[in-house]
Amino acid sequence: MMNWIGLYTMLRREVQRTLRVVIQTLVAPAISAALYIFIFGSVIGTRIDDFAGVPYISFVFPGVLMLSIINSSFASASSALYFMRFTKGIEEILIAPFSYIEMLIGFVGSAVTRAMMVSFLILGVGVLFGAVTLTHPFWFIFYIASIASIFAMLGILVALWAESFEQLQVLNTFIITPLTYLGGIFYSITFLPSTAVLLTKVNPFFYFADGVRSSMIGYSEANSTIGLVMIISLIVLLGVLVTHLFRIGWKIRT
Repeated sequence: MMNWIGLYTMLRREVQRTLRVVIQTLVAPAISAALYIFIFGSVIGTRIDDFAGVPYISFVFPGVLMLSIINSSFASASSALYFMRFTKGIEEILIAPFSYIEMLIGFVGSAVTRAMMVSFLILGVGVLFGAVTLTHPFWFIFYIASIASIFAMLGILVALWAESFEQLQVLNTFIITPLTYLGGIFYSITFLPSTAVLLTKVNPFFYFADGVRSSMIGYSEANSTIGLVMIISLIVLLGVLVTHLFRIGWKIRT
């Protein structure tokens, strides 16, 4: 039987933790997104013709939103678990009546909750700039929740591995950020030479951004079936891996 009270407690704690540092967790991503939208949409976009039947600002906005979701979910899960390890608070979770799958759901659900808060706040910013188009609301929620779940689990893995706060930033700095910017957030692959197109198509972040974009403006440059298979496979594989590490107590049992 699912421990609903325990899961609710973990979610409530994350919401409270988010609101305690609201400038860092909510206001900062909204300001960053507003700057991206202003520069790439309102300034550069005015010099670019409509693309795929929509203004350039609407083409760019889904990528900006995805970037904020990735950062929020990864930071939420990685910082929460890392500091629980550091302060020995993880021991309270281990002795609580939680199964390992419930631990996974609790950590991931908490990170997804924060990512959703950020995403809807940025949607509000996008509305102010006239950048928001929502063609398929169901798929939009699916992609947002799925992407947040993937990077929440990556955050958990990094939090288990890291032995210092500096190591906590390694994956984000050297892998996530470069692949994000090379994943078609601010440009269409139709602008690229053939070699660059091939490199982009092997970048999973391209399919993440394309999924969000297709759900918002109805335009897709990737094979949606490949994207869905990749996203679902990553969720399953990462979920199995994290649950296994929880079960063997890697870095969380002394």
